[in-house]
Amino acid sequence: MRQTSLRLGLLLNPMAGIGGAVGLKGSDGPEIQALAKQRLGQPQAAQRTQIFLQQMKTLLGPQIENIQWLTWADDMGADVLMNEGLAALVLGHGTVPSCGEDSQVAAKTISAEGVDLLIFAGGDGTARDVLLGVDEQTTVLGLPAGVKMHSGVFAISPAAGAEVVASLVVGGLVGRMAREVRDYIPIEQASEEDSGRVKRAVGTQHFGDLWVPESSGFLQQTKVGGMEDEALAVAEITNYILDEFAASSDRAYIFGPGSTCLSIKQAYGIDGTLLGCDALLPDGSILQDLTATQLLALGKEQNLHLVMSFTRNQGFLFGRGNQQIAAELICQLRLPEDLTIVGSRTKLASLDGRPLLVDTGDMDVDQQLSRVYPILTGYDEFLLYRLARNFIHVD
Repeated sequence: MRQTSLRLGLLLNPMAGIGGAVGLKGSDGPEIQALAKQRLGQPQAAQRTQIFLQQMKTLLGPQIENIQWLTWADDMGADVLMNEGLAALVLGHGTVPSCGEDSQVAAKTISAEGVDLLIFAGGDGTARDVLLGVDEQTTVLGLPAGVKMHSGVFAISPAAGAEVVASLVVGGLVGRMAREVRDYIPIEQASEEDSGRVKRAVGTQHFGDLWVPESSGFLQQTKVGGMEDEALAVAEITNYILDEFAASSDRAYIFGPGSTCLSIKQAYGIDGTLLGCDALLPDGSILQDLTATQLLALGKEQNLHLVMSFTRNQGFLFGRGNQQIAAELICQLRLPEDLTIVGSRTKLASLDGRPLLVDTGDMDVDQQLSRVYPILTGYDEFLLYRLARNFIHVD
């Protein structure tokens, strides 16, 4: 009889990430999922979990056979384990198509079995479902596979998640800490300048905490909005972009998501989206809220220059909320010439010296991106900062 080292739960949200590359800002709900399918969006959970399991095999070798896997049927966990040749105890099955309630029921059932760790693949919506399902003592670890991943419960990549779990398997010293589950919510704002007219904005809300394994460098930080007024720094960044880019008329400029990029878009007269990718073409025309497919097509017609910011506290440049910027598109660029990274000194300081991170889904592209970049922090003011692939190599 084999010796069981750990009892691990595995739960996938089969629809996680389907809306990312097609510009839908999320994958929650049947309406968004149906629209994503019309746009040929592809779910990400199975592929991201496969990376996790393959890295586990590399790290553990034969010891992976000592893990007892508890999961849900079909594409909620059992399929990906079977494809990797790993036996599992299947505790139930979901509906077709899968919904959030399925994740809640699965999380509750797997948690009740007393697993050492529940691993789930999805985004913030899935994290909220797991929070509703598990008991308060269950330790969880999220594999980033969704569009929205502001919560602090996710590993910085599937491979990094494997590092954490493998350390648990071999008896490494891994702590446990409570981390926030956050998700987008609509916010109504009334402005005196607009005669009290209500505006719709977007913010994140704290829905609760989950216990996660603590291993420095492997878990992403919780993304929260900065409270400090950085308007002057953003204005200086915007003015520099306006002056510098005015000298070039042979490139299409792609502005990524985020408040700093939104300020730049608005300065160009683009009624852009906070969470989308918009383009300014050489002839002055504007393309808004572009999908991955549209950006790739544009890159075949135009020379591109990306203007990107990074997530506060987490430090992700690619792979969180901007999946429209696909690895294939990045391969079309000359680096670092065709990439301008913008962000205030305060925003950089929120990283506490940690490097900027990339998680494009292509480890070769992640490696290509890993280097020191100049970060535009003010008017003609740059700081050199490291960007590192989040895959951690183990010899």
